[in-house]
Amino acid sequence: MYFSKLYVPTLREAPSDADIISAKLMIRSGMIRKVASGLYEFLPLGLRALRKVEKIIREEMNAADGQEVTLPLIFPKELWIETGRWNVYGKELFRLKDRKDAEFCLAPTAEEGVTDLIRKDVKSYKQLPVMLYQFGTKFRDEIRPRFGIMRAREFLMKDAYSFHADDADLEKYYQKMFQAYTNICTRCGFKFRAVEAASGAIGGSFSHEFMVLAETGEEEIAHCECGYGANTEKAECLEIKYAKENENAVEEVHTPGISSVEDVSKSLKVSPDKFIKTMIYVSDGQPVAVLVRGDFEVNEIKLQSLLGSTELSLADTNTIEKVTGAPCGFAGPSNLKKIKIIADLSVINLQNAVTGANKKDYHLKNVNVNRDYKYDVAADVRKIIKGDACPKCKTKKVDFARGIEIGHCFKLGTKYSKTMNATFLDTNGKEQLMIMGCYGIGVTRILAATIEQSHDDNGIIWPDNISPFEVVIVPVNFADAKTKEVAEKIYKELSAKGIDVLMDDRDERAGIKFKDADLIGIPYRITIGEKNLATGNVELKARKDAKEAVKLLTPEDVIKEVISIYKK
Repeated sequence: MYFSKLYVPTLREAPSDADIISAKLMIRSGMIRKVASGLYEFLPLGLRALRKVEKIIREEMNAADGQEVTLPLIFPKELWIETGRWNVYGKELFRLKDRKDAEFCLAPTAEEGVTDLIRKDVKSYKQLPVMLYQFGTKFRDEIRPRFGIMRAREFLMKDAYSFHADDADLEKYYQKMFQAYTNICTRCGFKFRAVEAASGAIGGSFSHEFMVLAETGEEEIAHCECGYGANTEKAECLEIKYAKENENAVEEVHTPGISSVEDVSKSLKVSPDKFIKTMIYVSDGQPVAVLVRGDFEVNEIKLQSLLGSTELSLADTNTIEKVTGAPCGFAGPSNLKKIKIIADLSVINLQNAVTGANKKDYHLKNVNVNRDYKYDVAADVRKIIKGDACPKCKTKKVDFARGIEIGHCFKLGTKYSKTMNATFLDTNGKEQLMIMGCYGIGVTRILAATIEQSHDDNGIIWPDNISPFEVVIVPVNFADAKTKEVAEKIYKELSAKGIDVLMDDRDERAGIKFKDADLIGIPYRITIGEKNLATGNVELKARKDAKEAVKLLTPEDVIKEVISIYKK
């Protein structure tokens, strides 16, 4: 491709509403353009990179015995009613009606659609396992679209779904897909971690997120040298043991106008780690009390999973006063009646604790479990923090990093096959539910994540495999006959070997051409100038290392060098 023919409207400055570096650089380099909040057009450069990501993913899916299909973008309400997700998915689900008032949704994911397809045609264990995948546009009505194509309302996704006769076969295939996702991340040039994750609205018993490590990542990851990794929504917290103490008598303390752990701690001169916070939640309309140590926070994802609730929220002040008999900030576990009490593993061994007294302007000191209160369930319902022990090796402390989720693998089990009656006949002719797996990867998100992880002050630094072009040829003066002759010779020979080459034939200063090449992020630049041609050489420079020395090579050798780099 000749630069003069390429539609690439670069910008000196990104729009003021571009909020992260990937959005700024994709807009500045002419890869995307914003249409409306959360909606973007892909221009030629962006689409070329997107198609290369697709190619990598498709090759790995095919190698994992996947079969590609295309499902509708719009699904009827009835399918989503079958699984119960029509209401669970909430306002992120785009909903619409046709002229007959029939209701549909723009699919954010396709479990219902693919299960409906499979249940119609697969009837025997002999047809299992089977995995279908697709590349499709997905829609989510984000409350606040942001971060460019990272969190948009319309995006390209590869979603895959596998169907199995039993759990053992799902486990075997899950590991195959885990490796396929690892291969995809490696081929895309990522520094990444695969971490345990909460399954969210997709559901299922077990899942892994593939996280690209980047300081701008939305999610926080807890990890350990032993290999353990989980996002902080999922990361386990171990039961905390404390040195044995003699139980002191309960003491009621007047704390007028003081309700927060921090303020009461200062007033009583007692460390926050000796407090039991009593948080009142409402789970599907029913109040529940959650006990957690004073210096910890409740993990609402864990709590909702434990309760199995559809809707979970902190109670309002009226509910708190009705349940505890006291204003917000004075709740405690003692004498709480007719309410389920869940104790986090951080408090079940805590002795002589400080709690609210369920009485306005009063707290209790020396509160002890069994003597002064009881709980119904002990469970891990708190957020992991720095200094916590690794839940896997139990010896080292967890560390934290930020990451961008680009892929997610789920063990769905029978969540969808049960509600949609997707069954098969086993070897004994008995009807069984299919066991399912689900595997999604954000194709557009991969581009943004790549840039977040790989850029410098001059622009994007694309990995070799997904750059829109692999080599840019920059003739300093394309009007010079010798320069043009050598440039076109290199261009033709590299193109003939299947290498994507961009020829910058524009009548622009060399500095402008270099800046555009760096901004776009093409991995290798061949510069052809009259000065070096006088000695029979051209320049080869790698984009990934600004300090890397320029190589002076003959035109023949530069062709060989580039071909060897790309192994073509």
